[in-house]
Amino acid sequence: MRSGVLRSLPVLALAAAISPSTAHTTSVVVKGTPSHTIPPTLWGLMYEPTFRQSGDGGLYAELLQNRAFQKVIPGSPDSTLAWHAINSSIEVTADYVPLSDVLPNALQLVVPVGSTGPVGVGNEGYWGIHVNSSWTYSASFYYRFPYARPSSPVTATISLVSTTGTVFGSVTTQLAATASWTQASVSLRPSHSAPNIANNFTLTFDGETLADYTINLALFSLFPPTFQDQSNGIRKDIAEALLELEPSFFRFPGGNNLGHTVDTRWQWNATVGPLTARPGRFGDWGYVNSDGLGILEYLTWIESMGMQSIMAVWSGYTLNGASLAPDQLGPYIEQARQQIEFVVGGTNTTGGALRASLGREKPFTLNFVEIGNEDWFSDTYPGRWPLLVGNLSAAFPDIRFLATTNPWTPELTPTPKSFDVHVYSVPGWFNNNTFYYDDFERNGTTYFEGEYAAISVNPDDIFGERLPWPTVETAVSEAAFMTGLERNSDIVFAASYAPLLAHINGSQWTPNLITFDAGSVVRSTSYYVQKFFSVNRGDAYLPSTLPSRNGTVFWSVTKKNSPASYIIKISNTVSTPASLSFQLPSNVHSEGTAQVLTGPKNASNVIGNANVVVPKTSTIKTGRTTNYNAPGFSVTVLTIPVA
Repeated sequence: MRSGVLRSLPVLALAAAISPSTAHTTSVVVKGTPSHTIPPTLWGLMYEPTFRQSGDGGLYAELLQNRAFQKVIPGSPDSTLAWHAINSSIEVTADYVPLSDVLPNALQLVVPVGSTGPVGVGNEGYWGIHVNSSWTYSASFYYRFPYARPSSPVTATISLVSTTGTVFGSVTTQLAATASWTQASVSLRPSHSAPNIANNFTLTFDGETLADYTINLALFSLFPPTFQDQSNGIRKDIAEALLELEPSFFRFPGGNNLGHTVDTRWQWNATVGPLTARPGRFGDWGYVNSDGLGILEYLTWIESMGMQSIMAVWSGYTLNGASLAPDQLGPYIEQARQQIEFVVGGTNTTGGALRASLGREKPFTLNFVEIGNEDWFSDTYPGRWPLLVGNLSAAFPDIRFLATTNPWTPELTPTPKSFDVHVYSVPGWFNNNTFYYDDFERNGTTYFEGEYAAISVNPDDIFGERLPWPTVETAVSEAAFMTGLERNSDIVFAASYAPLLAHINGSQWTPNLITFDAGSVVRSTSYYVQKFFSVNRGDAYLPSTLPSRNGTVFWSVTKKNSPASYIIKISNTVSTPASLSFQLPSNVHSEGTAQVLTGPKNASNVIGNANVVVPKTSTIKTGRTTNYNAPGFSVTVLTIPVA
């Protein structure tokens, strides 16, 4: 997910008074016959794990940064990122007896002669570690004594401790005096919680016992309880925030994460099996990815959330602008085929058998596969597309393959059944393009609005002068655009805001739907808009009087079957309240609900002040004619039960 394309084609407080104001009232006639059903995949999530530590340090629950010294240069200053020595010296070294072929590096701890007291290493986590006394943490590491060995087992102490020295919990274990790699694993329950995230993980030994000894350490891990207790799984509070959105799909491995170069592209087969078999990779946003969160972990979690996968395969184009010639694609098409087979293949296939050997015999559901990402940046996609889609669709005829170039140019053969479209722009663009898809031909082609967000308020510098957080204004403009997506959901089968997640200590892209640090999660104003539309999506779209293409207030109407109700979504994109009168097609109950998001134009939810703008729900009077005053800069969902 880079800049996408800028297109120019043909939210919270209680509702204002429900009775019309003295200002002009817009009358909206709602028809009783639906124009189309709402696709079950309409609202979901776009994810890019290299982006702002949204995978390692974010969705992936592992708490230790640089845990396995992957893809670092031994002895370089960066090799000990997040680590520090405790009364000793440490250095990352290429162990002459590596832990595995793909994890050759180890952290070498040298204990000085004459040491006393605790000696060892500490890790700061991803800019802190959350310590909760109600949690049991799982900690592990590998060790060996490469040179002289103690004459008896060595006591190791694993602790969670503040940066000022307060110990919240610790546990000891005995390490064998061995030259062979051995794993130590412990469970740790803190005796009390930490008041903040300024905490470290430490591994210490008695200095007198280990004086003048060297111990090599590798592949550390510290896990809190995970979402649904998934092994090697997902951070609970982030997963729970995503679950609140009731998303229908999850797009992965995500946008530009497919690869900055050919050699550093995401490869599914390097993300499966034991952690000792995962080499990691140089991520596309400037730091190493552990790939602890691999394809099987993704698929398992996606299924547990009740989502579908929209999975991408690499198409032969990299972010640094390199494109493979069509006659070079053969091995990469085969790797893509194997990736899909791992997901959907029966156990009589190579991919399915591998999946079963890892504990998952039943195939996963996979209906959508993207071929590449943002291939409108490459002029070679028309030559690569037929080879990729031809071979893959022949192997998997029931999967719909999505093209990732512009739907209007260049022309592709065979004609794609679906396109993935992206846009990042200013609020005004979204307000002015709510009718973007209305003029598209209905010819069987469908569209995935895979990335969209209002990222700036400066139309002359949208990618330079960036907003740090979603605001009320940007969220309201996105809601206006989303009313158009819902109206056109006969051809728009899926849509997702982007980016989804960002660690506050990253800086590659702003704004983001959810921002977090080691201990907290912030739901943005845009988050609540996404929740409004997803949770209140309805079953069928009801045509109504259309908003003005050049207007400032926008709406869409759906009908829910059970319990029977009309759902009206309204976006007012200016500061002036808007008076609306909805003429409904049947009798309704005398009361309904209004969920409203509104606030100052530039207000944002931020780390340390996460509830500046949050939705409020009230009871409203309703009737076959329902009048409503939409507050300035607001998004409203009216739910009106059918009588």
